[in-house]
Amino acid sequence: MRPSSSTGDGKRLTGGGATLPLRPDPPSADAPSPRSRAVQAIEAPASGGFARNQTLTRKLALAVASGAGAGYAPIAPGTVGSAVGVALFWPLAALGLPLLAVTVAGVIALGVWAAERAEQAYGRKDDGRIVIDEVAGQLLTLLPLVPAGRAHAWPWLVTGFVAFRVLDVWKPGPARWLQENLRGGAGVVMDDVAAGAIGAAALAVALAALGRLA
Repeated sequence: MRPSSSTGDGKRLTGGGATLPLRPDPPSADAPSPRSRAVQAIEAPASGGFARNQTLTRKLALAVASGAGAGYAPIAPGTVGSAVGVALFWPLAALGLPLLAVTVAGVIALGVWAAERAEQAYGRKDDGRIVIDEVAGQLLTLLPLVPAGRAHAWPWLVTGFVAFRVLDVWKPGPARWLQENLRGGAGVVMDDVAAGAIGAAALAVALAALGRLA
C-alpha cells in the first residue's frame, strides 16, 4: 500500500486516491483565544477613556488650585491669589449674604479637593503655586462688607485685602495649629480659612465701630 500524502489544501490523499480531511494543528499556547481578543477589544477603549478622564481631572484640579493661573505669578503668588479673591468678590457680592456664604463654602470645599491633587501632582506639600486657599480666605474676610452695604467701597476692600494678607502671613493661633496638624488639601486650605475668619471678625468690628461714630 502506498503511503498517503497531503494535497496541500487541508486534505490527505490515500493510496486509493480517496481524500480524507487532515486533523487541524492544535492552537499555539501563545495565541490569544477569540474570547481574550474580544475582551481586549472592549477593554482597550475603556482604559483609554479612563486615562483621558484622569488627565482632564488633573488639569481641572491644577487650574482650580492655582487660582486660574494666579499661582504661577513669578512674584508673591499668594498676594496675587488674594487679589483674585477681591476680584471675584466684586460681582459675587450681588448674590446677597446667604448665597455668597454658600458660594464661599463651595469654594473652600473645591479648594480642599484641588489642593489635595495639586500636592500630588507637584510632589510638594503646600506648593507655592497653590493659591486657592488665599482666594477662599480673602473671600471669607470680605463677607461683612455685604450686610454693611460697603461691598463696592474701595477703602474697605483695600482694608480687607491688607488685613487678610497680614493674618495669612502671621498665622495667629488657630491658623497655625491647623497648618501644622492637618494633612493634604485640608492642611493647605483650612489655615487660610481660619485667617479669613479672623479677618472677617476684625473687619466686622471695624465696620461696627465706624458705624457708631458716624
